[in-house]
Amino acid sequence: MAEEAKQLTGPDKAAIFLMTLGETTAAQIIKHLGPREVQKIGVAMASMQNVSREMVKISVDQFIVEIQKQTALGIGNDDYIRKVLNDALGEDKAKGMINRILMGGNTKGLESLKWMDPRSVVELVRFEHPQIIAIVLSYLDSDHAAQVLSLLPENTRADLTMRVAAMEGVQPAAMNELNEMLEAQMRGGSGGPTAGLGGIKCAADILNFVDRGIEAKISETIGESDAELAGKIQDLMFTFDNLADVDDRGIQTLLREVSSENLVLALKGADDPIKSKIFKNMSQRAGDMLRDDLENRGPVKLSEVEGAQKEIIGIARRLAEEGQISLGGAGGEEMV
Repeated sequence: MAEEAKQLTGPDKAAIFLMTLGETTAAQIIKHLGPREVQKIGVAMASMQNVSREMVKISVDQFIVEIQKQTALGIGNDDYIRKVLNDALGEDKAKGMINRILMGGNTKGLESLKWMDPRSVVELVRFEHPQIIAIVLSYLDSDHAAQVLSLLPENTRADLTMRVAAMEGVQPAAMNELNEMLEAQMRGGSGGPTAGLGGIKCAADILNFVDRGIEAKISETIGESDAELAGKIQDLMFTFDNLADVDDRGIQTLLREVSSENLVLALKGADDPIKSKIFKNMSQRAGDMLRDDLENRGPVKLSEVEGAQKEIIGIARRLAEEGQISLGGAGGEEMV
């Protein structure tokens, strides 16, 4: 049980802590979480079995440590928020987050899209101008946007990706108009700084989560129209094989967050360098068990392999955003 407690992920700890609070209190807390957080914690709750006393202690202790770092001081100064986030994350990473925070309640309609399944989002925006769809894709989380893009007509995907990549910002007035339009649709069924949406990095992040076949067609079409743009997007994409470039400490941190089942599936379709990297950062016993699982696992669908690899990439990106590991893009220089 001690070893099991050490393997708890962030969502696991959050799920255990919420379950100790009881249904009413947990429901009040969950109301303040975003769609991705709710989904992750919900999955963790559903998979919880035989929660030990030690697992509860670890989860509660971590909550106490985190809450002790907080104060009751409320800060409503936009300049202060910009400075803190820029200093903490760097200007590029902080830009989108700052604008989303400071736009606050002015994006209710757009925020609602994050809670919708991809097909519902497509139904809502499919008849809109491509630029509006591109703004929506830029606003959604990358994996969610990738699912939406995959469901849109094939002949529009490359154009939408190029629009996302070319986007340098959106005027607040346009964002408000789009937000009001979306709210109106959901009810029925100027100057100043721009909102930090879109850009080449955003396009690359979306393509990272698109199925390989679709991604290849989109990249080929973009390359035929704008080879330089296609190259820039490719340079910023991060694939499963790029994990071979992550340092050993980063791989060890990542492996603590990845399930054995997903790791086996992902490695079924991996090249030797990434396999060597993984085995190098495992204990002898864990490595032997993983080799046995790989040898004994029969043929698996390519879609299952790609799905597992995408999930691991998603975990790696989250850890990178939290500052726990560093990822290099395909070009080996871009830090995310």
